[in-house]
Amino acid sequence: MEEIRFVAAIGAVGGGIHAESLDEAMAQEPHFIAADAGTTDAGPYSLGSGKSAFPREMIKQDLALMLRAGKQAGIPVLVGSAGTAGGDAHVDWTLDIAREVARENDLTLRTAVIYSEQDKAYLKTLMRENRIRALEPAPHLDEAVIDRSVRVVGMMGVEPLQRALEGGADFVLAGRCSDSALYAALPILRGFPAGLAWHAGKVSECGTMAAETMGKGVIFGRIRRDHFIIRPFGPGLRCTPQSVAAHTLYENADPYLHRESSGTLDLSKSSFEAVDDVSVRVSGSALIPSDAYSVKLEGAELVGYQSIIVGGIRDAFLIKRLDSWLAGVRERIETGIAKVFGDTLSKSQYHLEFHIYGRDAVMGRLEPDQKSVPKEIGLVLEATAPTQEIATTIALVSRQPLLHHPVPEWKGAITTFACLHNPAHIDRGPVYRFNFHHVALPHSHEEMFRTEFINIGNPVYETSAAL
Repeated sequence: MEEIRFVAAIGAVGGGIHAESLDEAMAQEPHFIAADAGTTDAGPYSLGSGKSAFPREMIKQDLALMLRAGKQAGIPVLVGSAGTAGGDAHVDWTLDIAREVARENDLTLRTAVIYSEQDKAYLKTLMRENRIRALEPAPHLDEAVIDRSVRVVGMMGVEPLQRALEGGADFVLAGRCSDSALYAALPILRGFPAGLAWHAGKVSECGTMAAETMGKGVIFGRIRRDHFIIRPFGPGLRCTPQSVAAHTLYENADPYLHRESSGTLDLSKSSFEAVDDVSVRVSGSALIPSDAYSVKLEGAELVGYQSIIVGGIRDAFLIKRLDSWLAGVRERIETGIAKVFGDTLSKSQYHLEFHIYGRDAVMGRLEPDQKSVPKEIGLVLEATAPTQEIATTIALVSRQPLLHHPVPEWKGAITTFACLHNPAHIDRGPVYRFNFHHVALPHSHEEMFRTEFINIGNPVYETSAAL
């Protein structure tokens, strides 16, 4: 085999695959189709809640396009980080959608389902064996943190994916997974250079973001023994050496070194050159094998429950003294909370936050322009508490101080704050935070991942076998 060809159907399953571009790429006879389905960019809510950041309907449409194309071509389809966060609940939810797609499209698919959620007792054992190491920066980790976690996932590399492919899977549905591993697994399994395979995956996993201008389409790759070639299929899309090199740097802490479970991708000798108006050849990429195999851990825990009030202020006097006005508003709110709850709720049990849009809500203390005074600002009050009932009550207590707390320049009763909604408060429900930024050092490459082979679709019956 002189080359491995692949299609990166989209950067995130549920984002909407461009069907015409996929068809065009499929005419190039790829050996596999892959697409990432998850990210921590969406925040900790998906991991904590077990819910996807994309609607079911969009995920179903994208899965249908990929699974039909893969079955027709007789090639595997790989999807990683199912349901945004890759927990067991996310994988099972996505599997139900895939079952529905298979039935409706008269497909029979040998499916490898790879679970990446970690058992808490197992994690505690690794910790006692000094097999969990902090990354920089990392929050404090102990057994109590593990117990508080709603779920913890491990990010798999190529090895579980390769076992699934060796098992003859038509469809590989993986829990939390390295984005690049989806594209590196089969080429490395077939003996192609690991550095080129990993780098091709790094460039391709975000889909058309590797093109000069992101748009509707797919990425098509050819991995050969001494280089790989990347090109887009889609209206008006093209890859250039600059766009591919730029995406190589995307989300990297180091411009040359990018860590994966089995090694470090070394880009210090990579070169990028145009093949034609839309294609780029990359060579020189290498993989430095790791001394110790590692699996990145991601966990989420419940912070509390939240209610918010959203509104705006367009009063020049008030905006000029906004900080002192907000301090007065906070004091009145805290006084009201104390009257309502008495000794049953201390200040340490709830949290009040003001987000000032138009001044420093995005940059916070890093905002370089602290002196300019905006004409109007958007203000979000955020109340976080142990229960939704308490958070809602705090928001209700907060409305009047926001509406009517005075400034010296105005005499008599004034209204200072325009609420966007009625009622003014919005209950957001449970709120989560990430509580891991660590790697585990397992005893083997695959002990943290569980694979089950099942047949889905038509005929109606399903069979399963654990690996």
